[in-house]
Amino acid sequence: MIVQKYKEMLGAKSVIRTLSEAATVRAGQIGRQNVFDYSLGNPSVPVPSCFKEAVISLLEEEDPMTVHGYSPTLGIPSVKEAIARSLNERFGMNYGPEHIFPTSAAAAAIAHALRAVSVPGDEVLTFAPYFPEYQPYVDLTGAVLKVVPADTTSFQINFEAFEQMIHEKTAAVLVNTPNNPSGAVYTEETLRRLADVLLKKQAEYGHDIFLISDEPYREIVFDGKKQPYVSKFYANTISCYSFSKALSLPGDRIGYLAVNPACPDAATIVNMCGQISRGIGHNCPATLMQLAVSRVLDQTADFSIYEKNRNLLYDCLTDIGFDVVKPAGTFYIFPKALEEDAIAFCQKALAYDLVLVPADTFGCPGYFRMAYCVDTEKVERSLPVLVKFAKEVYGR
Repeated sequence: MIVQKYKEMLGAKSVIRTLSEAATVRAGQIGRQNVFDYSLGNPSVPVPSCFKEAVISLLEEEDPMTVHGYSPTLGIPSVKEAIARSLNERFGMNYGPEHIFPTSAAAAAIAHALRAVSVPGDEVLTFAPYFPEYQPYVDLTGAVLKVVPADTTSFQINFEAFEQMIHEKTAAVLVNTPNNPSGAVYTEETLRRLADVLLKKQAEYGHDIFLISDEPYREIVFDGKKQPYVSKFYANTISCYSFSKALSLPGDRIGYLAVNPACPDAATIVNMCGQISRGIGHNCPATLMQLAVSRVLDQTADFSIYEKNRNLLYDCLTDIGFDVVKPAGTFYIFPKALEEDAIAFCQKALAYDLVLVPADTFGCPGYFRMAYCVDTEKVERSLPVLVKFAKEVYGR
């Protein structure tokens, strides 16, 4: 008998992927250049040349077994050492290789983190708006995801609601900053207050509460600012990182899990991840990718294109009259729809070949997401279409 749970999931496909597929079909009809597809967060800026050079060097100069053989279950020691050293230099931490576990990007890191610190029946809290895939990530561990309502004035944490929802069954809190879909960057004040609440609740309940930090957009921050490093504020933090966005490598599936060295169980958690891998079939990421990224850890793609796209869209949307908080990072913008039903709003936008994602599954009904990791030229051509749509359908 096939498993009913996964069969039921077939009827709940990702809204983002569904819209992206529809955009591809439409592009086949009228040309890709005529479809303004803001659905999928697929990095569009070029991969930095240093990464390409690192891969070529490894393939041409290293022994084939070095780059194509199995890596150790817990990751390649030299890679773990390089990641720890980079984090220490950049963020003033004290990681060792024993605190690092290479993974197939951030999704795999989250999968391991959740299984390391929660058991079926536990609760995991996250903050709206949130990445919809958190739901299956948590559900399939047997834990229960609880969503704290959004503070839509700033998309920082709604602490009043959070303190009402956290309780003895809370095993972990899952945060994402810079945030998909809002583009918000949690401030140092927000992170300190979050840490204070968690410390107080750990003492009250007599058990650890882990902070799982989903960080694929950590480097994509605008206006000359930086994302405060989440682990600096709370000992029981597990950072889940991906090079997909920083280096424009989403298809190469490479990242890592880093357990704060101040966590008493840090090294044990990393060792546990090797055993978790046995159960979920992860079995370490590609050797070539581990070695390649270890040579370019402090490099990034050119994010100035994303910042320019943000400015173009923010200015246009505010001129039209949309209620929108200016993103501080990522490559997403998160306006409030021009009617209460964001699903209906996005359906109407499709008639103008504007592919927008309603935010109901992000935990924010009435809002929509635009992923502006597209060519600036296309963003510029989409602006009069946005204006026309708002004017003809909503009288704006």
